[in-house]
Amino acid sequence: MSTAVKYPKILVFTTSRCPHCHSVKNYLRAYKIPFREVNVEKSQSAARDLVRMTGQTGVPVIKIGSNKPIVGFDRAKINRILKLK
Repeated sequence: MSTAVKYPKILVFTTSRCPHCHSVKNYLRAYKIPFREVNVEKSQSAARDLVRMTGQTGVPVIKIGSNKPIVGFDRAKINRILKLK
């Protein structure tokens, strides 16, 4: 019987030089939580999606399942949604 935790789909909107984006990715990796990175510098459509979703262009933005997007590295919100410590 598998005890692996099933996490919702996670998208992390980033840019290449954003230190908070690197922190979010490292945080999720530390918990071995799978996510897909979407670099808004490399995709105009992703940048438009980000603005539609949040009304702004700032990153990081973390989209976890059907929850509202998290703007910035808000560890408490991430922990609450993913039921981490």
